[in-house]
Amino acid sequence: MSLATGLAARKKAAREAAFLRRELAHRSAGAQAIHLTRWLAERPGVPVAGYMPMRTEIDPLPAMEAAARHSRVGVPVIDGAGQPLRFREWRPGCTTERGHFGAHVPVDGDWMVPEIVVVPLVAFDRRGHRLGYGGGFYDRTLEGLRAAGPVIAVGFAFAAQEAEEIPVEGTDQRLDLIVTEAGIIRPD
Repeated sequence: MSLATGLAARKKAAREAAFLRRELAHRSAGAQAIHLTRWLAERPGVPVAGYMPMRTEIDPLPAMEAAARHSRVGVPVIDGAGQPLRFREWRPGCTTERGHFGAHVPVDGDWMVPEIVVVPLVAFDRRGHRLGYGGGFYDRTLEGLRAAGPVIAVGFAFAAQEAEEIPVEGTDQRLDLIVTEAGIIRPD
């Protein structure tokens, strides 16, 4: 087995185990976004990109709604495979439509460049590595944003999504912070 094949198999196994942990956490979730809401409130005026939760993802919408009172908030829009994400401004109650992969996106609104990106994930470790869905959208996007200026990547997940170690490759972008329903983790 080649090194690349072995890494792909490890990522696949890690992804499957993490989906199961996330499903169990989602069923018992209470006040999911309280720590994210507080952290964003300490950064008024800084443009934020959140995401529209799908399936069993932890729900950032309460934090996004609170942030929209003092900052521009956007959500990701997928233009196509292999492309970085773009962010369209979102406001509570705005009209949305289904985008790629079923995520809802605003029907209209200005494009924005966030300085904080709240990143959904399948699993994370304490070193700031994340396991996504495998499309590389956030990795490409964070790489481009970081090349243009400062940006904070905030992984948002259930505490149960923590893994001992995430298999990583050269294109994977690290998280600057991880926020769960249980608290805030600053990567090692």
